[in-house]
Amino acid sequence: MKKNLAIIVLAAGKGKRMKSAMPKALHQICGRPILGYVLDLASQLKPEKTVAVLGHKQELVREILPQGVEAAIQKNLNGTAGAVSAGLAKLGRFSGTVLVLCADIPLLTKAAVNKLIEFHQASQPAATVLTAQVKDSTGYGRILRDKYSSVSGIIEEKDANEYQKDIKEINTGIYCFAKAKLERALKRTKADNAGGEHYLTDCINILYQDGSLVESVALADADEGMGINSRSDLAKANAIMQKRINQKFMEEGVTIVDPATAFINYGTQIGQDTVIYPFTVVEKNVKIGKRCHLGPFIHLREGTRLEDEVIAGNFLEVTRSKLGSKTMVKHFAYLGDAVVGRQVNIGAGTVTANFDCGRKYSTSIGDHAFVGSDTVLVAPVKVGKHAKTGAGTVVLKNKNVPDGAIVVGVPARTLKK
Repeated sequence: MKKNLAIIVLAAGKGKRMKSAMPKALHQICGRPILGYVLDLASQLKPEKTVAVLGHKQELVREILPQGVEAAIQKNLNGTAGAVSAGLAKLGRFSGTVLVLCADIPLLTKAAVNKLIEFHQASQPAATVLTAQVKDSTGYGRILRDKYSSVSGIIEEKDANEYQKDIKEINTGIYCFAKAKLERALKRTKADNAGGEHYLTDCINILYQDGSLVESVALADADEGMGINSRSDLAKANAIMQKRINQKFMEEGVTIVDPATAFINYGTQIGQDTVIYPFTVVEKNVKIGKRCHLGPFIHLREGTRLEDEVIAGNFLEVTRSKLGSKTMVKHFAYLGDAVVGRQVNIGAGTVTANFDCGRKYSTSIGDHAFVGSDTVLVAPVKVGKHAKTGAGTVVLKNKNVPDGAIVVGVPARTLKK
């Protein structure tokens, strides 16, 4: 636990520019709500206490809060100053450093925020702002400095004049504050601005005018401070996070032939020496064993489990299914709600028909079975160990294929030996 550190995560906003009925904090990057990444970061910093400030559709956002994160409700969505005040009310007698994080800034790394915290606690100013230098500062608050280059304030874009809009140093929305000074400054904010809101950024100017020291720490990588305010921003952040995820897998011993076309969600597990070919999509909650070969053009959906040395080839969709070790399904097939044993061969064009317009049903295929090309298995159904189906066979529901049997035709019938 990091002493004298508390974290307030601002997650109350509507996200109007997202044009969505969903709270902005719940929009996903690589299969995970953007707020999830911020809460992970807060956990890694090991504060004494973490408070998430909720507001718009708070009942939905509250569902993803992990144990140990307390919710504060901003009843009147009147700006970021009001949100921080709601968070401070939950900190009780805590008197140290308050780190303010934003739910819509999911790309920050632990190293960058640790640098901010360590600088603030060593220098002990009233506030330290995390800034970034960008080529296009459109949409961000600009950092104002006095003639000594000290931070003197932050101006929001809608309130900035033409000169201020040309400033390329932006406010990321991440701060460290001395709690007592923050509380006093918050009481003095006013809604006399274009947005008609109480801005947290006004506290920087208030502290400066009072003669308090305000410092800044610059991000080495400006992308880390990227805020999600639109669908376009969401797509950009998704690409950056995907690159990080793929890089981590490659460092752990996974071969990704073309990282630009491997779309792997957060939380996926992949074993060493697995090879991923281009245009592979892997959704969340998927586990892939060692020495597997996946793709090209394959979609592994949520709940899929591949054991070691599975070959899952091109134009294939697998969902909520388990494939045993050394099983092969190489060409254009659909496996849904299936449990497939070890060393099974699934022929090209095989389909598990798992849905009857009302319910999903499961298919079971035993070890060493051979499923011929264009076989349709109408669930619920079982194919036994060492059993075989001929090309184009349709096995009707509940017409299980016994161990070692060979079935052919439409509907399937057993061949006599």
